Amino acid sequence: MSGVTDTRQRPESDGWRLFRGDGQVRQVVMPEPPPWRRFGHDDMEQPGAAPTDPHRPYLIDQPQIDVVNAALHLRRPLLVTGHPGTGKSSLAYAIAHEMALGKVLRWPVNSRSTLAEALYQYDAVGRLRETSLSRDQGAQPPDIGQFIRLGPLGTALVPGGHPRVLLIDELDKGDVDLPNDLLTVFEEGEFEIPELSRLPLGQDQALVHTVHGADPQLVVGGLVRCREFPVVVITSNGEREFPPAFLRRCLRLDLPDPDERRLRAIVAAHLGPDAVSRVDDLIRLFLARRAPGELATDQLLNAAHLRLGGVDLDAKGLLEAVLHQLGGAV
Repeated sequence: MSGVTDTRQRPESDGWRLFRGDGQVRQVVMPEPPPWRRFGHDDMEQPGAAPTDPHRPYLIDQPQIDVVNAALHLRRPLLVTGHPGTGKSSLAYAIAHEMALGKVLRWPVNSRSTLAEALYQYDAVGRLRETSLSRDQGAQPPDIGQFIRLGPLGTALVPGGHPRVLLIDELDKGDVDLPNDLLTVFEEGEFEIPELSRLPLGQDQALVHTVHGADPQLVVGGLVRCREFPVVVITSNGEREFPPAFLRRCLRLDLPDPDERRLRAIVAAHLGPDAVSRVDDLIRLFLARRAPGELATDQLLNAAHLRLGGVDLDAKGLLEAVLHQLGGAV
């Protein structure tokens, strides 16, 4: 190709540099991504998430395992706290993987999140438009269920033969009233879809969509009631306190920062047992620089992945960019 440099045969000295910053156009070959940054694959993982390979388990100590089991027996939500990178969100994936409970239903909470959107969404405008088009064409109007999609919490409450795993991620980022809004649903294990419950008797059945676009679910009388209470994992970064009434209905699990033994096990689980000796200095540097809440485990995994891929972490500013502190102003 004219004017394009082929860098697929790169010098060993700087072969890891895909971008040179010199304005020269090149054909490059992207290296393999970290296992936790692969998209479009069923086996996509997060650092610390439950891997598809049973020989690479989620790492957790017995006291924490016992709390998880207590929540499972009691059918109570599990409120998981800890610093970033301790594996809070990944615990939901580990439970779903080990108990064969299917794909995790994830609700990432932000300041605009509401209980209503987590339960279901109704496209009234779309229904009105499609109904008008059908009448103009002399056809039957579409069923109302085509315009209702259950959210992650609503899908988790669909009755089934086994519970679903619901991850409510970073609840402390939501509105102050959101935890209290969840209480009624958690206690009753059901919710109502008024758009369906208002339909005449005998016409109040509808097939509605679910969050993952799986098979439509039949809803009768507008009521969605679980048969098995979902496995609910709620994560919090400890940014604010929750109401006592909410805390009373949850089991609390605080995940500690991993010590040196655990860090080595995490590196081995994600990057292979041979990786530990090759990144021993990075592990020791990480431990020396880590203060509570200042560095996350996935930052160490990022640095280790770069090292194992031949990246020169001694290059000016590179290690600082990877192991940057999480607290304070940017």
